[in-house]
Parts: sequence; C-alpha cells; structure tokens
Amino acid sequence: MIPLSQTVLLTIYPKERHGFAMALFGIGVVVGPVLGPVLGGWLTENYTWRYVFYINAPLGLIGFLGMMVFLPESPRTPVQKFDWFGFSTLSLAIGAFQLLLDRGEIKDWFGSSEIFTESLIAGSAFYLFLVHTFTTQRPFMRPALFRDRNFAAGVIFSLIAFVTLYASLALQPPYLQDLMNYPVVTAGLVMGPRGVGTMAATLLVGRLVGKVDTRLLLAIGLGFSAWSFYVMTGWTPDVSEQEIIVAGLAQGAGFGFLFVPMSTVTVLTLAPEERAEGASVFSLSRSIGSSVGISIFSALLTTNTQVNHADISAYVTPVNRAFEDPRIAQFMSPFTPAGRAALDALVTQQAQIVAYIDDYKVLLIATLALFLLLVIFKKTSGSADPATAVEG
Repeated sequence: MIPLSQTVLLTIYPKERHGFAMALFGIGVVVGPVLGPVLGGWLTENYTWRYVFYINAPLGLIGFLGMMVFLPESPRTPVQKFDWFGFSTLSLAIGAFQLLLDRGEIKDWFGSSEIFTESLIAGSAFYLFLVHTFTTQRPFMRPALFRDRNFAAGVIFSLIAFVTLYASLALQPPYLQDLMNYPVVTAGLVMGPRGVGTMAATLLVGRLVGKVDTRLLLAIGLGFSAWSFYVMTGWTPDVSEQEIIVAGLAQGAGFGFLFVPMSTVTVLTLAPEERAEGASVFSLSRSIGSSVGISIFSALLTTNTQVNHADISAYVTPVNRAFEDPRIAQFMSPFTPAGRAALDALVTQQAQIVAYIDDYKVLLIATLALFLLLVIFKKTSGSADPATAVEG
C-alpha cells in the first residue's frame, strides 16, 4: 500500500510539486509511528492495552473511505505474469530470518534446533531467490533497477536509517518506564515532541527538495540524528525531562530531513515505468530495516545486560570493603536473603543502564556510517524537479 500511495502522489502532482507531495507523504509514514506511543500510552492508562489494537478498526475504515473518495482511478497496465516463485522464496527468507531474530534470544540462538532450522530455511530460500532472480526473464525484483546509482544507494540508506529509527523507538519506552519509573502516559507525552520535530522538518524540507543539494539535506538529517544518539549515550535514570524532550526533537527533525529527500531522489531517478516497482523495493527495505532493527537491538540489549550483570557482579563479594559501611550493610548485606535480593536488583539496574548506553553507541556508529553513502548519490542542481535535476 505504501509504494502504491507514493507512486500515485508522484503521478497526480506536477513535477514542480513532487517535493511537497513527498513531504505530505512523509508526514504520515514517519510521524505516525512517532506519535503512536502518545496515543497508545493514553489508551493503555485509561482503558486497557487491547484498545491499542481496537483503534486500528475505525482508523482503517477512515483511511479506506478516504482512498475511495479522493484517489483518482489509475490507468490499467497490460497484465504481466506474476513471479510467484520469486515472491514465495523472498517472503519465506524474510519470514524465517525475522523468526530467527525474534526467538534467538529466548532459544539460546544456535544452541537450539529451532533457530538452526530457521537459519537454514532463510539461507536456502534467499539463495533460491537470488539464483531465480538472475536467471529468469521476468523476476519478482529486477536487478536492473540497482544499476541506477541513486536507487541502489537509497535502498541501502533507507534500510540502515529505518533500523536506527525503529530501534530507538523500541528502546525508549522501556527505558522511561522501567528505569526511570515513568507512568505510561508520561512516557508517551515525553516522547511526543519527537513527532513535532519530524513534522516541522518534513514540511520545511519538502520546499527545499530540488532547490538544495539533496546530499546537504541528508547530511543535516544525519547530523541531527547523530547528535541525539550521542546525547543519549550519556543518559542515566537521573536525566531530566527537558533533556529527553530536546533529544527527541532533534531526532525527530533528523528523520524529517532524511525521509523526504531520500524517498524523492531514490524513486524519481528511475524511468517512469520503473517507479512503481522501485517504490515497492524501497518500501520493502524500510519494512525490513524497521523489523530487523527492533529485533537486533532488543536482543543486543538483553545480551549486554547479561554480560554487564556478570561483570559488575564480580565486584560484589563479601570481602568488598564497601559492606563495612553500616548504612550499606543494613539494606544490602550479602549475608542475608533480603540483602542479596537488593544487591541483585541494583546490579541488574546498573547492567541495564550500561546495556542501553551500548545500544545507543551502536546506533550512533550506524548513523555516522551513513555519511559514507552520501558520496554515492548524484549531485542535484537547483532545478525544481529532482528527477531532471541530476548531473552525472
């Protein structure tokens, strides 16, 4: 649905308005997930968590009616044979890989026969997909699309960018609720300004696409995102709400600057008859990046917590002279069951704090690595249409 909507926007809007059209499209794609925690927190606090799912029914109905009323009917294209084998093998590979990431931490990774089986299925299905793609005449995903430099760079760029976006979105609520003891509504409200930053940046950058070098806009977005992750590497449970909001605003603005030029340049440099397929591949890269990012960084958080817990526990011994202080020994004595439980809770909390910092450092490194991809994008001139404003 996302690639179809993107293609329709580029079709019904004149070329000089493509940047603004993609800005409107970007608001829905990026701001929706960002504002979700606010609405979800309010529903959970005032009703039950089930309403987070129930609310999709009326909103989906409104979206369906809006498409039926406002979207024009697109011209029909000649019917082409659908590549069911390519579609099936790619779907199987992605599904098995997602299961591997989601259940790997629970099943002790490759010590489990289930994880080994899922990895075998994912690898085999992807191998069949690649062989079929390069040998059939009409593959599900044509390799020729990746001859376009902007498209290839945009797919890789979006994959990594959405890993960082959704991973940070998944890490923030448990940090606020578990380590900082924020109520669910307060956590949602503190995360809300991120959406404000995204919306403002998206509307601004929509007017700059085609007038300013796209690489500059992407660099600004990466700069905002990298700075926010750098700030988050220094967080502790004592961090103020103001600092959380400022970092959220910067991160939201960063993704606003990234999404619109990334979407526009990636698709518009393709031939008109290739844009629908290109938008589908681009959307697939975003979906894979978001789901894989959440799985990887959630597993990384759990693993790092266990490692940090073991490292910190090495210093918590009965011979540690800190326990000679009566104020500490009264509540955290290693010689009593209550004291050992309190010590374990404290060590676990500190291990989680360090694990979150480790995750934010990896997100910072991934964001900085995206600067290297900027040299691959073609330089855009000051023309209003990014599709025609490309120099070699």
